Amino acid sequence: MHYYLGVDIGSVSSNFVLIDEGCQLKDKVYLRTQGNPVKALRDGFGIINKSLAGSDVQIRGVGTTGSGRYLAEVLLGADVVKNEITAHAVAASYLYPNVRTVIEIGGQDSKIIFMKNGIVNDFAMNTVCAAGTGSFLDQQSARLSIPIESFGEYALRSNQAVRIAGRCGVFAESDMIHKQQMGYPVEDIIMGLCEALVRNYLNNLARGKKLEEPIIFQGGVAANRGLRKAFEKVLDQTVQVPEHYEVMGAMGAALLAREQTRMQSLGTNFKGEQFILEGEFTTRSNECKGCPNFCEVVCIKRDNQPLAYWGDRCKKWEGSLQERLA
Repeated sequence: MHYYLGVDIGSVSSNFVLIDEGCQLKDKVYLRTQGNPVKALRDGFGIINKSLAGSDVQIRGVGTTGSGRYLAEVLLGADVVKNEITAHAVAASYLYPNVRTVIEIGGQDSKIIFMKNGIVNDFAMNTVCAAGTGSFLDQQSARLSIPIESFGEYALRSNQAVRIAGRCGVFAESDMIHKQQMGYPVEDIIMGLCEALVRNYLNNLARGKKLEEPIIFQGGVAANRGLRKAFEKVLDQTVQVPEHYEVMGAMGAALLAREQTRMQSLGTNFKGEQFILEGEFTTRSNECKGCPNFCEVVCIKRDNQPLAYWGDRCKKWEGSLQERLA
């Protein structure tokens, strides 16, 4: 039996998905990156590998996406490396062939993808403002002493949402504090925050463009049922949430790996569990003084042997590694 591994390494979460030849999801892992993507990669793959222990299943292809996709490519040996827009669009169009709009809100950024006939027609990303992202909601739930898992449930209890200024994360927080001091119910404040974040999302990303149904809401923040209700209220449209909403990026990477390896006759680039789980991986950064660019070059090593370099504009360091391996 052959399985395909999809890996989505983000700034907040690291997600792993295994699918079979029929594109059915067989296993998934959702971990917090916690500022250490190398450890998250090894921990997540270790969990996946344990689920395969004692079986005759082989990983035939690997796809990576997310902000740490190139790091994952080096550690795992990826067959395909794609950006988050492509990965999320592929997963959404596979599960919902007629999808027209994809709303994706992750830990530190948000995206909107407009699709037509299964192809990305337009998209926008917001990587500047934290308002509405998972990390911002984590922060507010901690401040209110409410578990993040219950944040959406509190919003659904609201009878009348409070108007919250949501154009900026800082303003939203200060406005929430002000409303608390005035004695508004916590449920109404949280629902007001959800609606404010939806308005902020639509103003920054949609920018007057019409969101057509079917509308799919995915990413870790889709767990917040209050935010989904707020989208449906503001848009006056139905918003659907996939069963595996939190790992849709990894799902898309796995589907792409399956497609890629099926077209190849040379097999997979996957390096195997021994390479990933054994040995010591370290990262190091230094400022290259070879020219006035002063590039910040990052190197990842396994047992003190360089595996990859990033950050050099002229590819001097990357080229030196390729010469050594030639």
